[in-house]
Amino acid sequence: MVTTATQIALVEDETQALLDWAIAVNDSNETYFHKSQQLARRLGAHYRSDGLTEIGFWTPRLASEVIQSERDIFLEVFTPLDPIDFRSPEQTVRFQCDRIPLMQQGEYIWGVLAGMQPGRRDRAGSFYWLRALSPHHYLRIIRDPLAVSMPYGVFAPAELYDMDSIQQQRADLDYLRRTSQCDEEGTIPRVPAPHNILQLHITTASPTGSLEGLTELYRQISDKLEQGLPLTGAEENYIGYDAVQLLPVEPTIEYRIEGDNFTHEFFAIASNTDSDEPDLTIELTSDQVITDQHPIFKDQEQRQVTLRKPNTHNWGYDVPILGSAATNPALLGSLRPDEMIDFIATLHNFSTGPIQVIYDLVYGHADNQGEELLNRQFLKGPNMYGQDLNHQLPTVRAVLLEMQRRKINTGADGIRVDGGQDFRWFNPLTGLVEQDDAYLLAMSDVVQEINGCQRLMFTIFEDGRPWPQEGWEETSTYRDLIELQPASYQWGPLIFAHNTPALEGFWDKKWQRVSEVLIQGDHWITGCANHDTVRRGNQILLDAKINWNLGKTLPQVLRNAYDNPAVKLWVYGFSPGLPMDFINTMMWAPWLFFRNTDDRYGVKVAAEEVGFLDWQIEPELYDQPWAFLRLKELGFKDLKALKTFCTALSEALLKTDYDLEAVARMCQRCLGDNPDYCEVSAMYDLQHPDRAPFLNHVDVPALKSFAMGFMEDAHDICNVKYYMDDVDPVLTHFGLQVRQYRHQHPWLAENLGGSDRFNRISDKRRTVFYGLRTCADCDDELEQVALVTHMGGKPIDVTLGDWLQLDLSEWRIALATPGLELDDSDPDELRLFELKDSQGVLLERIRD
Repeated sequence: MVTTATQIALVEDETQALLDWAIAVNDSNETYFHKSQQLARRLGAHYRSDGLTEIGFWTPRLASEVIQSERDIFLEVFTPLDPIDFRSPEQTVRFQCDRIPLMQQGEYIWGVLAGMQPGRRDRAGSFYWLRALSPHHYLRIIRDPLAVSMPYGVFAPAELYDMDSIQQQRADLDYLRRTSQCDEEGTIPRVPAPHNILQLHITTASPTGSLEGLTELYRQISDKLEQGLPLTGAEENYIGYDAVQLLPVEPTIEYRIEGDNFTHEFFAIASNTDSDEPDLTIELTSDQVITDQHPIFKDQEQRQVTLRKPNTHNWGYDVPILGSAATNPALLGSLRPDEMIDFIATLHNFSTGPIQVIYDLVYGHADNQGEELLNRQFLKGPNMYGQDLNHQLPTVRAVLLEMQRRKINTGADGIRVDGGQDFRWFNPLTGLVEQDDAYLLAMSDVVQEINGCQRLMFTIFEDGRPWPQEGWEETSTYRDLIELQPASYQWGPLIFAHNTPALEGFWDKKWQRVSEVLIQGDHWITGCANHDTVRRGNQILLDAKINWNLGKTLPQVLRNAYDNPAVKLWVYGFSPGLPMDFINTMMWAPWLFFRNTDDRYGVKVAAEEVGFLDWQIEPELYDQPWAFLRLKELGFKDLKALKTFCTALSEALLKTDYDLEAVARMCQRCLGDNPDYCEVSAMYDLQHPDRAPFLNHVDVPALKSFAMGFMEDAHDICNVKYYMDDVDPVLTHFGLQVRQYRHQHPWLAENLGGSDRFNRISDKRRTVFYGLRTCADCDDELEQVALVTHMGGKPIDVTLGDWLQLDLSEWRIALATPGLELDDSDPDELRLFELKDSQGVLLERIRD
């Protein structure tokens, strides 16, 4: 057990050297932005090879204040005196707390320190944040936006970590050297585009719900393939891809309430009972007034801290921006940054060939919690997601790009930029709000550097401009960034959030966009299933025209709509572009928007997901003993009762404009002992004696408790582990076959041209796609494919030879959807056959 820690001290000569460097940067002839970029490189905490630690903070607010004493700005460092068990749900640990004055230089605070302990895989490092005393004696906490390790979340101090040692010891250095420019001369290469992508949400994509669990899953699959062992159907869903895209892995928002958060926060500093001064905690609801006698002015003392393993659930897009260079600790089983390096190295060294890792970056907005964590210069003002980021301020721009650089230096191969259309600014010269394309392109050009080897990232932009203008779905070209950066890709129109293939006639209505994919979709991400579209499927109104050929129940319809054999065959076997799949749809695992961190809007968020119960949950699934445990504890013993209350709650929230007090009163009035007229008709269905006991005492805390239980149960039910044993091996093997075919025929990613054909048969009864493609660059011999897929409706008799003027004796079946029995040894079978909804066949010309 550690009982003492080295006292931490400022190294004056090294600090002066750092200050001199910063002065030289500021005095240079570079632009303000380029100066900011150089300074941003040295912001945060950097453990050096000589054992010293460089510290830098950008603090524009402090630059405008009169600092009365060098003690008024100091680094507060917590070094553990007891070993930390990073897997423990909760523990109390003694820390040595050091307070070291730093040097202010304009808007920046600098220092070089001796004695700080760097973190590593098997040991915690020193935790740190900046403290500042205002002229009015208010104590502030200033966190490090560029931290690379935040094991106890964004409201806790960051951890100093020895990243250089991780980089030197990583297992994929040979791969990185092969794909990078590692000498001083030559052009920095850009990572090439993969053939296809698998989208993964870490806490639902593997049985353990952690990044290390996902790593172990891929290791097991890799070992099986190397040894020639058969895979399960579920394991087949993870292979046949040369890239994975992780839903955002940045730290997300945390659960906060007004007042005392000590009982649930992840780094809870115990009260100092020896002082009558205000407690030194991390509570940020207001500044703390202190006097010169406050123990904060002690150079060193011991503090007890309760550490709780972060347990937030989020689909990933609710980010406060602070700490975006780090990995969300709720995704890490060990809370160590090494987990991400291990995962990336495992995929880079996969036995059948490297698998790229793509990060989904969220830099277009910050959640409102960012107001508590960032200085105001980062934020422009509110938007529908929270706060707009101030990309036009040079220092903010530089810091955000530096966050991204540190993020990709974990070894990622590509980035997806979320919400490119949200990067906008008001141009005073034109009087217009314009897109900040320069920043988006700068994101694409951030250079990754690992042990001297440099690469540019493969880049995907999600950009639906002119969203949110009315009619944007029809007017968006989805090509603005491709035209500016030809090496980049964009989400195409058929993979955007508004697509609903569960509806009758969907593919016929999308014919114009389908045609665009064939003509100009070579740099579009294609497919129809992802985290956004599946959630959109949950929102389809129950009185809509549903394609009941896809299933007998709504969940069956939704699963077959987004994991559709005919669509897969068309996307992989014929269409241009870069196909992407979503692991939850392939496992037939539910999916929705979830977060368990919302005290203020949690009930609203839960109510907006009510369609999840209709479209994703069967009664048999709800009845499983492991499912929806929290809601069952509230008394919702069956799915019907839960649906009824959720419907009533959603209607009540709309009628009261999301006023929880009014909703609670409405519930009490409608569900009381003597209910009178109720404005919400669904409440009448809850007026029976055997209803859930929860409904007998509905107040605002009860509503919040329900919402929390709903979100946590929904998150749990989305984990693929519950569905792995039930996947259809015939369907999973077909999916693997189409992916392998795409890899074997990379020319299919190119646009149609020359003599290529693509047509549809469309009437009120059915929609059928068919076409013919020829490889333009296969000079050695003629390579052609012909396709017919039934995209919805009544069966049809197919005469593909007549439709495409083919001699079918010269063709053979390359791929056929499960259940379609055709024998290509008998040309008569290919000349006329029946095709049903979701069936299809891909033919290839027999080559001599």
